[in-house]
Amino acid sequence: MADKSLVPDPRPGVFKRILRILIFVAALYGFLLSIQLISGSLKLFGVDFAETLISLTDNPILGLFIGVLVTVLIQSSSATTSIVVGFVAAGTISVENAIPIVMGANIGTTVTNTLVSLYHISRKEEFTRAFPSAMIHDIFNLLAVAVLLPLEIFLHPIGYVSGFLARAFEGVGGLKIVGPLQIAVKPVAKAIIHLVGYKAYFSLPIALVMLFFGLKFMVDNMRKLVGSKTEIVVDRYLFGGPLRALLLGLVITAIIQSSSVTTSFIVPIVGAGLITLEQIFPYTLGANMGTTITAILAALVTGSPFAIQVAFAHLIFNIFGIAVWYPLRVVPITLAKLIGKSVARHRWLAFVYIAVIFIIIPVGLILLLRR
Repeated sequence: MADKSLVPDPRPGVFKRILRILIFVAALYGFLLSIQLISGSLKLFGVDFAETLISLTDNPILGLFIGVLVTVLIQSSSATTSIVVGFVAAGTISVENAIPIVMGANIGTTVTNTLVSLYHISRKEEFTRAFPSAMIHDIFNLLAVAVLLPLEIFLHPIGYVSGFLARAFEGVGGLKIVGPLQIAVKPVAKAIIHLVGYKAYFSLPIALVMLFFGLKFMVDNMRKLVGSKTEIVVDRYLFGGPLRALLLGLVITAIIQSSSVTTSFIVPIVGAGLITLEQIFPYTLGANMGTTITAILAALVTGSPFAIQVAFAHLIFNIFGIAVWYPLRVVPITLAKLIGKSVARHRWLAFVYIAVIFIIIPVGLILLLRR
């Protein structure tokens, strides 16, 4: 009979795993809170300015870049869409000019996950994986706009389909959903902003510090999970096929009501090497679709045909974009990898990329088109 004293006690290993899980959950909460706090802080800077910009929209091209800049400023494509719906319902802007703003909002909301990828910038190998995983969201939306905006200007396919759906669903009624982020995170973020006296220059640095430490503890735990059973579960069961990954992104985003959070959360996982760029591409597409569900349900509550059409236009834009670029996914994936390798060699280019795509081009073209 074996001596029990020679058998290793499994309890320390179990306690260590439980502790690691608790640390990860706490880090995840801090990460989600930081994203919400960043959004709330930037709204203090830019909501009035954003509303003024949107009210100036008088052509589709201008609307596209206003949509990008406004969403970068207030860190919420849903908030941008809500402002647009209000202006359309009031007759300030037309549905035709509103649809490009929604397209621009899809691009602007991707800045969050691109900023999250910068956490890995000091580790070249991780950054080579993390930056493309953030950029794939940008690239898909840019490619979708490149194809669909000219079609919409001349043929109005999104306008026709969204108008048909708005008429079909008029009077149906909808739901006001309170997501877990609003319950668990938003009140704390509001409390922090209240404590600092609604001063964005105080709350924004707090948010960035929380983002750094939340990512640090998340990534540290993820590195330890590489090669473990957790990696097998993530790889095989959560991202085991394109349809499963797409549905995962759609469902998570519909539940938590934020594509920025859904796509930002996946960046450290790719950086840690648990999943690949090819696996998260359909997940990102699902997140793009999921973020439109809340707006549609909320618009149906209003009963306004304009609100309903703009909300459906957001969904149709994503569906058409997927129909074009998922069969041609080699293009966005290859572009993300090529740009990612260049940025990994010259990491300062990451800051240039963010500044050019999300600030310099939108601001420059808005100023040019408003002359």
